[in-house]
Amino acid sequence: MRLAEIERAVVGCKRCPRLRAYAARIAAERKLAHIDCEYWGKPVPAFGDPRARVMLVGLAPGAHGSNRTGRPFTGDASGNFLYPALYRAGFASQPEAIARDDGLKLRDCLITAAARCAPPQNKPAPQELRNCFPYLLEEFDALKHLRVAIGLGAIGFSAVLHVLRERGFAFDAVAFAHGAELRATNGRRTIAAIASYHPSRQNTNTGKLTVRMFDAIFKRANELLRGR
Repeated sequence: MRLAEIERAVVGCKRCPRLRAYAARIAAERKLAHIDCEYWGKPVPAFGDPRARVMLVGLAPGAHGSNRTGRPFTGDASGNFLYPALYRAGFASQPEAIARDDGLKLRDCLITAAARCAPPQNKPAPQELRNCFPYLLEEFDALKHLRVAIGLGAIGFSAVLHVLRERGFAFDAVAFAHGAELRATNGRRTIAAIASYHPSRQNTNTGKLTVRMFDAIFKRANELLRGR
């Protein structure tokens, strides 16, 4: 499938009634700071370059971020930390991510997630993650030039490894840690997987994830693309 086809399937997905109901309720109630906004309130598709060599996998849409704007990591604190890093590394056309129509373009990079609907307390159930997993597999298959997969957070990194296993790649597993890296191969193709702390406010406000640490992830991705 092409990414445009996958996007349409994601937006129309009804596999997780609990998540669909939660996303719709948040969209109807709205947050006071966004009371005049029209919320997206549906599953959020991937965003980026269909010829990307780098794929980022996050956890799930934020209730008042992606669930409001309809684009991954757009309109919340996590995106305010992520997109400037992508811009500094040359993967984004601008550092700001405000809305779907803000002109932002990604270069050689695609952003997706383990779950496509905003979950209560940012915790999708295991079955809900399983329901969403086929979309991630389809996106992986659609990225014919993929060289580097970055898992943002433990669940995002676990989803990356799950995809690689499902597609017959062999690798020596590593424990999740910021900057952990492995090479996976299926005999014809090699993909590097990198783990990063998630750019959530909980991590960035406490100093667990700093700008320098995050920049190092994308610097390494660029090195891998250059064959280092």
